[in-house]
Amino acid sequence: MRSLTLKTVFLIDAIGAVVTSFLLAAVLRTFNEYFGMPKNILSLLSIVAIIFAAYSFSCFVFLKQNSQNFLKPIILANFSYCILTGGLIVYFKNQITLLGIAYFIGEILVVFAVIYIELRAVKQFSA
Repeated sequence: MRSLTLKTVFLIDAIGAVVTSFLLAAVLRTFNEYFGMPKNILSLLSIVAIIFAAYSFSCFVFLKQNSQNFLKPIILANFSYCILTGGLIVYFKNQITLLGIAYFIGEILVVFAVIYIELRAVKQFSA
């Protein structure tokens, strides 16, 4: 973790959010019958992921110093996204497929891994 800069953490977050948005908008919507989450919900989650990507990519490009204060909002946003996604799994449990549940739980686990990295970065750069 010592070799990561905050800019690198923002880049990792931005790339992850773009991949998430692509998977939701292109793959899960196209093959919706295999996942079961309503298409309008997939579109909404995809838009949210693009907003997160824009924030993180902007921080990557424009931040000139290591300021962990810019990382805290995306940590909160990522955590909120996980809570929202978990709630959607429960809400749509009667129509989401087993593959859909597996995808979204996997996505939550990946985002939690990113949150862990981000929290370590905040701790590292606040010391």
